Amino acid sequence: MPEQATARARSSAESPTAKLAKFFPEATPVRIPVQLTRTSGGNSGMGESTVIEFGTPREVLFASNLPLEFADMLRLRNSDGTLDAEVCVVAVQYRGGRTAVAARFTREVPNWIVKS
Repeated sequence: MPEQATARARSSAESPTAKLAKFFPEATPVRIPVQLTRTSGGNSGMGESTVIEFGTPREVLFASNLPLEFADMLRLRNSDGTLDAEVCVVAVQYRGGRTAVAARFTREVPNWIVKS
């Protein structure tokens, strides 16, 4: 006779970045590790490692622990330098101590995201 057991269900809660991505219909899930550096404001030079979780041809969406606000200027760079661009914060959502951020490239970055 089979024994009964309980198992914990996986949380179906969306990440704050996934929730923000709903406002960007072209957003595609990606996982691109980058170094983020703040280039404007009182805390210029502050940085952290993060992961771009969603992207469009013009925007990147990621989570951050930095105190970012609308219109902050940032530099994103991946480890091999193939992505090295300036972006401007266009949306932020604060949730649970983390900030979901959407930032728009300040100039065109061709082919940075390739859809299959």
